[in-house]
Amino acid sequence: MSNQRPVEPICVRVNDAARMIGIGRTKLYELISSGELETVKIGKATRITTASLHRLVERHRALN
Repeated sequence: MSNQRPVEPICVRVNDAARMIGIGRTKLYELISSGELETVKIGKATRITTASLHRLVERHRALN
């Protein structure tokens, strides 16, 4: 048996990022365009950093 902890991803695919915060892909791309979410290009793949998802949620929590 292994005592290794599950690894939390540091970046996720666009579809996964949208699902994680409960929005559609179009809205996610709007947030990327406005600079509210940080992306990383790896080859042709676009990934969203999970840290930027957490920051986005915290910013919106502070507004409520």
